[in-house]
Amino acid sequence: MFTGIIEELGHAQELVRQGDSATLSIAAQAVVKDAQHGASIAVNGVCLTVVEHSPDGFTVDVMAETLDRSSLGALQPGSPVNLERAVRADGRLDGHIVQGHVDGVIQLLRRAEHEHWTELTFSLPEQLAPYVAEKGSAALDGVSLTVASVGDDEFSVCLIPTTLALTTLGSRQVGETVNLEVDVLAKYVERMVAVRSTGGEGGR
Repeated sequence: MFTGIIEELGHAQELVRQGDSATLSIAAQAVVKDAQHGASIAVNGVCLTVVEHSPDGFTVDVMAETLDRSSLGALQPGSPVNLERAVRADGRLDGHIVQGHVDGVIQLLRRAEHEHWTELTFSLPEQLAPYVAEKGSAALDGVSLTVASVGDDEFSVCLIPTTLALTTLGSRQVGETVNLEVDVLAKYVERMVAVRSTGGEGGR
């Protein structure tokens, strides 16, 4: 589990495709200080398993399913990436519950620059719209954010200077894509309501 609080901006070094999978190498320092083989690190919001590591970075294996359902397949050498280690059981939950399971890839539609903050508006696929609520939580490229407003096919978030400076969202341009993970609590609520309404065993 993750919290959506980015620890470090790393950089993609190499993405080597190997049939139905790929090997991704990331340059980083902070998140590898206590890295071990098999540890989980979220890369742009995608939970990945460390297979190799050094003081200067780490390598992960990425399945075709992950490449198809996230923006990782488009990474180029030097591309910045948001990094977060899995949260410790005794740590603070400063963001919200993030699983590292991407629900969709969405597009940045507009940037509105204000004096002390920036509003980003993203596309919202119809199948994910029920899970995005005003003042609710969403993870964009692994960054825990509060939804400022929601329309029929788009939603907006507002970023303070710290978030703009310390994550990839500060450099995202209109037309570029990000990974979206909706709030898992919304999914469980939907599932419970569906089971109970059909009289399934889970609702008895």
